Amino acid sequence: MQFGIFTVGDVTTDPTTGRTPSEAERIKAMVTIAQKAEEVGLDVFATGEHHNRPFVPSSPTTMLGYIAAKTSRLLLSTSTTLITTNDPVKIAEDYAMLQYLADGRVDLMMGRGNTGPVYPWFGKDARDGIALAVENYALLRRLWTEDVVDWTGEFRTPLQGFTSTPRPLDGVPPFVWHGSIRSPEIAEQAAYYGDGFFANHIFWPTHHFQRLVGFYRDRFAFHGHGTRDQAIVGLGGQAFIRPKSQDAVREFRPYFDSAPVYGHGPALEDFMRETPLTVGSPQEVIERTMTFREHFGDYQRQLFLADHAGLPLKTVLEQLDLLGEHVVPVLRREMDALRPAHVPDAPTHASRVLAAQSPAPTAQLTTAGRAA
Repeated sequence: MQFGIFTVGDVTTDPTTGRTPSEAERIKAMVTIAQKAEEVGLDVFATGEHHNRPFVPSSPTTMLGYIAAKTSRLLLSTSTTLITTNDPVKIAEDYAMLQYLADGRVDLMMGRGNTGPVYPWFGKDARDGIALAVENYALLRRLWTEDVVDWTGEFRTPLQGFTSTPRPLDGVPPFVWHGSIRSPEIAEQAAYYGDGFFANHIFWPTHHFQRLVGFYRDRFAFHGHGTRDQAIVGLGGQAFIRPKSQDAVREFRPYFDSAPVYGHGPALEDFMRETPLTVGSPQEVIERTMTFREHFGDYQRQLFLADHAGLPLKTVLEQLDLLGEHVVPVLRREMDALRPAHVPDAPTHASRVLAAQSPAPTAQLTTAGRAA
């Protein structure tokens, strides 16, 4: 099981001090946070992609390439890459390049994006969001898996005899997660290709995301990739941790109340009851996160939102220390002990290269999975 953090990269005023970091400070802080994630033993760092304030990470591959040079083990990912407004040719080439620079420590999460005005900025229509996600991803897959591509679609200039470069590292493209908070079409897309499905269920009640994940598992099995419980699922979450739960609630409340993604709505206690947000002691975070498995089944990746709402860098780094020392080791041990042997780990570049070089064992495993 993989554990990590994701950032949306917001530049938000600290409500307790009134101080707003500069864009330079925020970007450098994200790099520091990624390095800290590796230091404390987390597996994944993922950055969002945004093209509007108050967010700064408009170029994930630039940031991840820099982080790749400063880390040696950390998996680098996105949360998300906009498959709707980015050119699939550019995505294919950018992430293949990043694979080489990071020695394969790369995957990415596709998403449509929740900001409607971004579409026209890139010459697209938000009403075409689902159709763009379907067509652009189909082209991206071909660019990564076929040396020479001829392409005609609705949304992009045709391609004739085109080869994206560099080719994917070891002939294996990055693993793809499809992130969605509301669209069964995206869950279907993930299932159709046998890709991962990431439910960032930090905003809405658990039962909403249980339906989405359940649908993805059903369709993953329908398309012949394995049994329902072999589908590759990732979940979002957020925790704010202090040794004593009352200290955690007292310290986090002003950040929650003014957060651009949370604030000015339900009370902290109501939000904690209805969503996976956990504010409390390490043991409370462990117990709450273990309920995710009860709600969604065995899953492969857990990412925590770590650094938004104006939390100062010092506090974020303290949170990562608590995650790495007191929370993740327990979750990793307990999740792994409960996971049946036929449920796979999250794919990595090494495991995908091995699978590509050993087609027969993979086919046998799939057959066995169907019979299970």
